[in-house]
Amino acid sequence: MIRRAILTLALLATPALAQDAPIVSERATFRVTTFATGLEHPWGAAFLPDGSMLVTERPGRLRRVTPDGRVSAPLAGVPPVEAASQGGLLDIALAPDFVRTREVFLCQAAAVPGGALTRLVTARLSPTNDALTGLRRLLDATPAQESGRQHYGCRIAFGRDGHLYLSTGERNERARAQRLDDLAGKVIRLTRDGRMPDDNPFVGRTDARGEIWSYGHRHPQGLAVNPWTGSLWEAEFGPRGGDEVNVIRRGGNYGWPVVSFGREYWGPRISRETSAPGIEDPIHVWVPSVSPSGIAFYDGAAFPGWQRSLFVAALNTPGLVRLSTEGDRVTGEERLLWGKTRLRNVVVGADGRVFLLTDAPDGAILRLDPV
Repeated sequence: MIRRAILTLALLATPALAQDAPIVSERATFRVTTFATGLEHPWGAAFLPDGSMLVTERPGRLRRVTPDGRVSAPLAGVPPVEAASQGGLLDIALAPDFVRTREVFLCQAAAVPGGALTRLVTARLSPTNDALTGLRRLLDATPAQESGRQHYGCRIAFGRDGHLYLSTGERNERARAQRLDDLAGKVIRLTRDGRMPDDNPFVGRTDARGEIWSYGHRHPQGLAVNPWTGSLWEAEFGPRGGDEVNVIRRGGNYGWPVVSFGREYWGPRISRETSAPGIEDPIHVWVPSVSPSGIAFYDGAAFPGWQRSLFVAALNTPGLVRLSTEGDRVTGEERLLWGKTRLRNVVVGADGRVFLLTDAPDGAILRLDPV
């Protein structure tokens, strides 16, 4: 498949989202409601069975938000994080059998001898929902890097195979994405207890890390399983242009920095090539950038017209992107709430309402309600 760039218009930003005024989009009419406030750079979110939500704050706090939008005090037992630049406490995911085990998984930036790295940990949520217990480290995306505190990646998703998938950024050191003896710039596949599955593509190679599932990624902050095909989709930041959506395949090389639509921040192209033999092409590209962060497929009941969509939280230009899909293809794009506020993540509630985490020191959770 030939890579294709989607050229976009930069729209003027307006200071805030209107509350309660109906918004008519291509396939739905909705209102934006402020669901919860008082969160500092909220990053990851996961719904508990009772309808409340666990939300991470990048400075290193984990909070529970009740179904009526009340924000708890910080939970106890959260691991210390490297909360500098883009680092901190990042994604959270519940185990598939959370109802029985109460196990949660967290991705964070961690300071270690030699610098900082992306770390995956697991713990159990207390019966009172106010503490983590039994904290255990599952993986450090080594080697640590002394310079810079950017590009940690850090999204978590569970596949239909029961295994855990984790995205890691290349820490703003491009060559790391192509190195197979390095866990940066990768999608990693693990058993839920942190072991490498025997059928991972590079198991047994002395020149490669067996945890790697795919490589050649820049800064992947979107990871979700397509509920209709079972495939793993990923979204990653390009530099100046060249943001991508990819369908992740076993052992695939996704090209960074060998091929790219992106440019250096000072102007010239990163690569003369946008496609090459042996490299997986993205299924969607943005030029200029939208800075895609969290992603979520929509299969809820509240908005029938949004069925089979992939929502993408965008940071710059700020807003929400809705991609219509068929199987493992993108068939269209719609911009919602465009130019309004930076969005770090998007999650879908059990009732089909859409929740948006804003990226700000005085961050909030917004809810899209059907009209």
